[in-house]
Amino acid sequence: MTPPIGRTRERGIETLSLDATATRNALSAPLVAELADALTDCAKDPDVRAVVLTHTGGTFCAGADLRDPPDPDAFVALLRQLVALPRPVVARVTGHVRAGGLGLLAACDITAASTASTFAFTEVRIGVAPAVVSLPLLPRTDPRALARYYLTGERFGAPEAARIGLLTAAGDDVDTVLAPVLDGLRRAAPQGLTETKRLLTVRVLEAFERDAADLTALSARLFASPQAREGMTAFLERREPVWVL
Repeated sequence: MTPPIGRTRERGIETLSLDATATRNALSAPLVAELADALTDCAKDPDVRAVVLTHTGGTFCAGADLRDPPDPDAFVALLRQLVALPRPVVARVTGHVRAGGLGLLAACDITAASTASTFAFTEVRIGVAPAVVSLPLLPRTDPRALARYYLTGERFGAPEAARIGLLTAAGDDVDTVLAPVLDGLRRAAPQGLTETKRLLTVRVLEAFERDAADLTALSARLFASPQAREGMTAFLERREPVWVL
């Protein structure tokens, strides 16, 4: 079986790739666990200057794997690990991002996507809420925009994602966008990067300390509800849920 996380390194930049293309890189228990292990290795390795989080296939991440979901606490821990990692984490997106995948993006320090990428908070359409992903999203993203996209589940593009703070930058060629970013990280002193990231993530980590337990409980309650069961069943059966008017 192909590992769900690919790993390569070039000039101090460790690239971790979501490689579970058969499930559109959905957040399964194995994928979350292996990504957490890879990040732990990066944190311990003094030769890693920064981490790039990217993907294979046309979808960066489709959200939670409804057939093999991770433990909610494990997903919260993964998001916190990305935020607290003593190395900058750069997201590189050339495809679609949905639901929990947007939490991964928000937990990264710098995010870039191609203009072909699309984004949507689809939780509301299956009867749940973007609870846990709000931990990194609320401190970093425009609240008015989140109100619209959280409540409607609408799809939006990369320019809008950049406008609302979900992305750092967007462009036709994401590698062209990221070239000066990676060059800058390679030129930076490791100590400078670690301490500067610590300054930048204080508010986000405060949100984890304050709200993680409540939002994890909310997520678990919603996923166990009758409406969520109908929503997930409808999604898997490729039909509209009963509440659609």
